[in-house]
Amino acid sequence: NPHCFQIRTGSVVYFVGENPTHVTHTFPGSGTLSSGIGAESARHWESAIRQALRPVIFQDTAGTQGHAPHRQASVNFSVANSQIQENVDIATIYQIFADEVLGSGQFGIVYGGKHRETGRDVAIKVIDKLRFPTKQESQLRNEVAILQGLQHPGVVNLECMFETPEKVFVVMEKLHGDMLEMILSSERGRLPERITRFLITQILVALRHLHFKNIVHCDLKPENVLLASSDPLPQVKLCDFGFARIIGEKSFRRSVVGTPAYLAPEVLLNKGYNRSLDMWSVGVILYVSLSGTFPFNEDEEINDQIQNAAFMYPPNPWREISTEGTDLINNLLQVKMRKRYSVDKSLSHPFLQDYHSWLDLRELERRIGERYLTHESDDGRWEQFSRERGLPFLPRSRPELSGINPQGLSE
Repeated sequence: NPHCFQIRTGSVVYFVGENPTHVTHTFPGSGTLSSGIGAESARHWESAIRQALRPVIFQDTAGTQGHAPHRQASVNFSVANSQIQENVDIATIYQIFADEVLGSGQFGIVYGGKHRETGRDVAIKVIDKLRFPTKQESQLRNEVAILQGLQHPGVVNLECMFETPEKVFVVMEKLHGDMLEMILSSERGRLPERITRFLITQILVALRHLHFKNIVHCDLKPENVLLASSDPLPQVKLCDFGFARIIGEKSFRRSVVGTPAYLAPEVLLNKGYNRSLDMWSVGVILYVSLSGTFPFNEDEEINDQIQNAAFMYPPNPWREISTEGTDLINNLLQVKMRKRYSVDKSLSHPFLQDYHSWLDLRELERRIGERYLTHESDDGRWEQFSRERGLPFLPRSRPELSGINPQGLSE
């Protein structure tokens, strides 16, 4: 018999429908609650079954001690073209794995999870409102509000948000890892120029989209650059918009934001800052990626350190790194904001304007089925470049990573 609806759990699917043995002359959709017929009966059964099946939110036994059952959650909003739902328990839609901790930070803990109906893997950020101060909760809401308005391949996708009196749950796409892990696990503790170019270009393209919308990330660092796969040349997406701010092209803000090691001098000195704050952070990320070290000591003036080339670029490892790489770093780590490179200037820099990098980016675009990192207006220029040098123009079906191990982490 046709059923009214389904309720899926991790192991059982319940099909709820009419009682076929009950004889009635009422019209479809009507009927008394006890008859087992009609929409009212269906709603009653749905409510009763959901109540009976409502679990403690953490499904796994490991690490669940001390967690009390959560009250019914309601969806504040849902994105990605899905409808807004009210009075829905998150546990009926997503399974949260308490023993799969993907990360932790200012907002609590990020767990692995799964969409029950589709089996799709997700990441679920959970904040305990009783443990974390109101300021951190407001930062989480700020992140959600900003992500809700961002749809870009270079930004992590937000699916929806649930809230109970005790907790807030933010459901996002699950990615493979982050740029920091990639750097730390590499054979030499730093990334080759080819991979660095590939990642930095993607970061800049995502930043261009943010800055076009007057959004400044304010906390760019390798941990917030997520990898979509374990591929040696992976797609990357920016995440963690808790500190992000809406700042116009000529506007300034003064609130303290971000992670000190990647913050521009104007923020550390509590001066006004604008979108160029993100560009300083890109410079630090570029330096860290190429060298495996931070560019500055905390106990010395940044001005003095920047002017000391021997300190900034010691022979090991900088003798092996191109002058184009150090030149881009120098133009990003400018103490004066007006001298600091913008996104477009950085993308046009010789370090990133590399033929092999263009081929790598085109290959990624073909893999994901969307062109957003390169532009067709450049095709003619690179075709001429390849013809003049006798290089193959047609991009490779698979990047040739000669000299790079399967993880793509050594030169």
